[in-house]
Amino acid sequence: MADWVVYVAMPFVAAALGYVTKRIAIEMMFRPLRFAGIPGTFLGWQGVVPRNAERMIRIAAEVLTTRLVDAREVFARVDPDRLAEALEPALLAEVDAITRSVLARHHPGLWEALPVLAQDVIVKQVQAGSPNAVRRIVEALQDDIDQVLDIKELAVGTLRRDPALMVRLIKDISRPEMAFIARSGIYFGFALGLVQTLVWALTKEPLVLPLFGMAIGWFTDWLAIKLVFFPRERRFGFQAVFQKRRDEVAEQYGHLVATRVMTVPNILESVLNGPRADRLEALVERVVWETVDRQAELARPLVASAIGERRLREMKREAARQAIERLPATIRHAEDYLTRTLDVGNTIATKMRDLTRVEYEELLRPAFRRDEWKLIAVGAVVGFVVGELQVLLLV
Repeated sequence: MADWVVYVAMPFVAAALGYVTKRIAIEMMFRPLRFAGIPGTFLGWQGVVPRNAERMIRIAAEVLTTRLVDAREVFARVDPDRLAEALEPALLAEVDAITRSVLARHHPGLWEALPVLAQDVIVKQVQAGSPNAVRRIVEALQDDIDQVLDIKELAVGTLRRDPALMVRLIKDISRPEMAFIARSGIYFGFALGLVQTLVWALTKEPLVLPLFGMAIGWFTDWLAIKLVFFPRERRFGFQAVFQKRRDEVAEQYGHLVATRVMTVPNILESVLNGPRADRLEALVERVVWETVDRQAELARPLVASAIGERRLREMKREAARQAIERLPATIRHAEDYLTRTLDVGNTIATKMRDLTRVEYEELLRPAFRRDEWKLIAVGAVVGFVVGELQVLLLV
């Protein structure tokens, strides 16, 4: 009777073993975020995705910028008039503050001597030109967006600043694949467990259990990972889990990139502080200078004599500097409009459907390719150990 209990239990133990080894492999994919162990040695572990984050970030950024997002196409959707309209309340307030600040700083005597009504007239005169200034800046950016914004650097910088984001990106889009890997361990493990039971019944050889345990851990890990990606095309009624979910992954990936990577604040941060920031500063300074000159055209001789050309240049430079400093706070008022208009999520989802199967696979495959043998090896070791424990219980 005891032997029959053992024989019946073996396939179920093998199924549990298959599941446990898969769960361990999945956890090792993503955890821990930082190396846990003795630094500088092999005595420790860091999740596969976090350890290869830099390489994966580069791959993700390359696919994103060469195949999924065209900066010129995306920013062409922005309507300069609509943006100026969305910014108008904040823009008027910022222009008021900048004008008063610059005049009070660079010519306090003259500014304080003016009646309040005269001060207001000057401020409103400058404000009158601000919507047109916004339109000109937007149009200039649309013409030369590649000279101002490096989307690849934006993606790399955002993901590098937050390593957990890269992990989440891979983890979220691969959640069903991870669940499939775990479930497959049960089915494959049970099937191999039946063979294990038969061999044990015929031989009673103690090595059977640990060797089969190792085989179950190794084979089920290997097969589960392969079935996530292969076959790419539908064959014999089966297709790789990841390939089959293309539409779902496209929507999810697009949403994650749009809400966590290519957000309006991140784009603005890249434009203002990225490697091409000086080009935006030059553009804003030029538009501010021209706007001030245009609004002061009628009184230019008086302004020049009262203030002086040199000081006037300093004032315009100061106004441009403050305008750039206040830009993030100003743009925030149009964030909803820009997010809807740029429509990064749907753009990515649409273009992902046009990727070749190999290109699409590259969104997730790099997370496994280099270190999948380690995950398989861990499954084999765990299987061997469990097999040995079975022997101790039976012999």
